[in-house]
Amino acid sequence: MDRGVLCQAMALLLVVCSLGPTSLAETVYCDLQPVDSEVTYVTSQVSEGCVAQIPDATLEVHVLFLTFLGDVSRLELTLQTSKQGGIRPREVLLILSVNKSIFLKLQAPGIPLQLAYDSKLVFHEALDANITQLPSFTTKDQLLNWANTQGSIASVAELSNPQSIFLRLDQASSSPFSCNLEPQKDMGHTLGWTPKAWGCRLEGVAGHKEAHILRILPGPEASPRTVTVKLELSCAWRDTDAAVLILQGPPYVSWLIEANHNMQIWTTGEYSLKIFPDRINPGFQLPNTTQGLLGEARRLNASVVASFVELPVANDVSLRTHSCGSGLQPSPTPVEITTPNKGCNQELLLTLIQPKCSSDGMTLVLKKDLISTLLCTIKSLTFGDSSCQAKETEDEFVLSSGYSSCGMEVMENVVSNEVVIRLLSSSSPQRKKVQCINTDSLSLQLGLYLSPHFLQASDTIELGQQGFVQVSVSPSIPELMIQLESCQLNLGPDMEIVELIQGQEAKSSCVSLLSPSPSGDIRFSFLLRGYMVPMPTTGILSCSVTMHPRIRSLEVHKTVSTRLNIISTSLHDKGLVLPAVLGITFGAFLIGALLTAALWYIYSHTRHPGKREPVVAVAAPASSESSSTNHSIGSTQSTPCSTSSMA
Repeated sequence: MDRGVLCQAMALLLVVCSLGPTSLAETVYCDLQPVDSEVTYVTSQVSEGCVAQIPDATLEVHVLFLTFLGDVSRLELTLQTSKQGGIRPREVLLILSVNKSIFLKLQAPGIPLQLAYDSKLVFHEALDANITQLPSFTTKDQLLNWANTQGSIASVAELSNPQSIFLRLDQASSSPFSCNLEPQKDMGHTLGWTPKAWGCRLEGVAGHKEAHILRILPGPEASPRTVTVKLELSCAWRDTDAAVLILQGPPYVSWLIEANHNMQIWTTGEYSLKIFPDRINPGFQLPNTTQGLLGEARRLNASVVASFVELPVANDVSLRTHSCGSGLQPSPTPVEITTPNKGCNQELLLTLIQPKCSSDGMTLVLKKDLISTLLCTIKSLTFGDSSCQAKETEDEFVLSSGYSSCGMEVMENVVSNEVVIRLLSSSSPQRKKVQCINTDSLSLQLGLYLSPHFLQASDTIELGQQGFVQVSVSPSIPELMIQLESCQLNLGPDMEIVELIQGQEAKSSCVSLLSPSPSGDIRFSFLLRGYMVPMPTTGILSCSVTMHPRIRSLEVHKTVSTRLNIISTSLHDKGLVLPAVLGITFGAFLIGALLTAALWYIYSHTRHPGKREPVVAVAAPASSESSSTNHSIGSTQSTPCSTSSMA
């Protein structure tokens, strides 16, 4: 065995002290705050939740009850649905109930989304969603009763301190048809989430020793299991007494530990080291509360809780800290910090810098209550030209300017500047580049072409013909990014809307996204094929695009449409359409039947009576012919390229 590994193993085995742990009765002062530690762990288990099937609903409702420790937290939330062969995803109402302020980063590509939340607590950048103010409720049942009035509830989950949530909208066939809350619910493939790591400085303890605390919550089944814990520290020191790992869980949990540093190990239940998996070490009785575990860390002379994580029952947990104590390095002796802005979260403050653009200027509004929530105090707020300062009112800062002053740089319809924030708690100012798009002189065009060469635009298309679509912006601006969000063909009030593009993706096999033009124009093709009942004669082709500068400080959404004439297939050139074809077919059948009857009449009356023989006449009933005709018509109404009543 490598000598370094052996030394590390021996040090790890010698870290268990002979002292027996005792819990502290008093409350330990330790203000837990989010820390920059990576917790690599995703679970589908929630403290309470349910999943249901709602096959016939037009709107599905998902409810998230989220509890956070810190005053302000960041949450990444992703919604995803599988591709459904050209079928437009069902509308989704997502209800967020939170106890503290959060900054939401939401991704829901191609999903028609409605959001309901308390606008005083949830903040986010521009979203392509309809926003509803969540009414004030005092109980969980009241909120769920209100959610039931909005639509069918597909899932409910209660989470504590999530860092990221992944919500899948595909319904499991094994789920019940009603959502009944269950404690310690495994949400299966419907939901996965990752917890946030927290940390704090323990008051009254000197030194540099740090504690890492992992608490595993009891699961629905009390069956024996081993949790593998990997702890990676980025510290230069190697002494055994510099760190302590505290692992607390139900009595049926044992631990397999892998660490890249020497440290004390304190666990409930038995544990072993990954380099010596067969050597079992006994555990101790530890407190099962947050305060009790913080007291245990203090009793072990830790001055910093570098990471504190609570998880449901897990199999593998990986924790990585970027620096010793995650930036919570204590002073050699406790020092009382009286600066009111010691916790100012500058990163989250910069996310609030989202200017509004109008035809004649740029305006930025910052609410004071939100700035206060971030524990920040602003001394000044200006544009790049420091003479352009924000106006301060009782509840907000307002920074505004026209496009011809305050250091604005205008280049091809894109206006650029920077916002400078000076904080009481920082000697250096915070800066963020911002941009606006002057859309007054921009023109958005939508053209239909009948060949892939895009030479001559057309306003007419035949059923059964392939159309080529180009979306362009004039004048062309290199700094401007354009994305095609959706396109649809409206064939009238009696027909379903044909979805061509949704969420930047083709909605059926008859739609193809093409390479952009040399000048960057967006292109795609679609196949309009077959007959429709009733047969349309006109249609409205409309597309929605998103325009944003390359630094993506804001987005502009635009919709452009064009009117199309729709004609039938090549029979139209010969003066024949479907009713004419049916009329000729019926006329031919009628003439044939009359001619057959006339010939039979002549034949039966000209033969000699003695030579007549019994004849069994077999005639195809009219209904059979009609049925055959109807079947043929019906078969032209559905093809693989149909997204409504199209063929």
